[in-house]
Amino acid sequence: MIDKLIFGRFVPGESWIHALDARTKLLGGFYFIAILFLANNPYTYALMIAFTFGVIFLTGIKVKVFIKGVRPLLWLILFTVIMQMLFTSGGIIYFEFGPFTISSFGVINGIYVFIRFTLIIILSTVITLTTTPMDLTDAIEYLLRPLKYLKVPVADIALMITVALRFIPTLMEETDKIMKAQRARGVEFGEGNLFEQMKVVVPIFIPLFVSSFNRAEDLADAMEVRGYDGGEGRTKFRLLHWRWIDLIALIVIVLLTASLIYLRGY
Repeated sequence: MIDKLIFGRFVPGESWIHALDARTKLLGGFYFIAILFLANNPYTYALMIAFTFGVIFLTGIKVKVFIKGVRPLLWLILFTVIMQMLFTSGGIIYFEFGPFTISSFGVINGIYVFIRFTLIIILSTVITLTTTPMDLTDAIEYLLRPLKYLKVPVADIALMITVALRFIPTLMEETDKIMKAQRARGVEFGEGNLFEQMKVVVPIFIPLFVSSFNRAEDLADAMEVRGYDGGEGRTKFRLLHWRWIDLIALIVIVLLTASLIYLRGY
């Protein structure tokens, strides 16, 4: 069962997105985020939204799963949107009080920021949901390979990034358990002044840090017992291969870029 935070999890499947090479998904994800900032009008944002929903459809995973994945970060998105609306001036002024101004430009930019953040989270989630941890590690290591010439431990960095991504859902589950235990003891979250709320948070962070260190130590012991001593000299049981489906993905990305550039003129 997939809980509220789905980022960092892998869902097995046989969809087109699952079949893509992990390097294609990583590069495509970074490229999508880069060109997303080129969107500048309703037509370009509509195009990026349509592309995102198309990708979701090809994963074979229900849309509501991705919506649930956005909810834990919704407060951060809304905070950014509110800041954008309050400090962006121009166009028709709807409200003005001291340094705060709500204008037509601010509202439009706030909507664009909301769309941009949501699409970035969804596309990032698509990558982790459709890519196994091993493939993700191999893809990151492959893309960072040029840094080996600078004596950078690429294999260790790739492993750390992948482990960190996979630990996110685990830590969220641990946090939820601790909060439920505190509520059972009569602790109320989200009530009182700022100082009182900070005092309530302390009993959550301390056991969470202890649990995190214990899990990290268990993982290190398990890797050591299995003889892991770094990526140098290690061969790979499963190799990444570029296939025809990756070429199709490249063509789609090129067409998306061309359409985006064309629609920017409207």
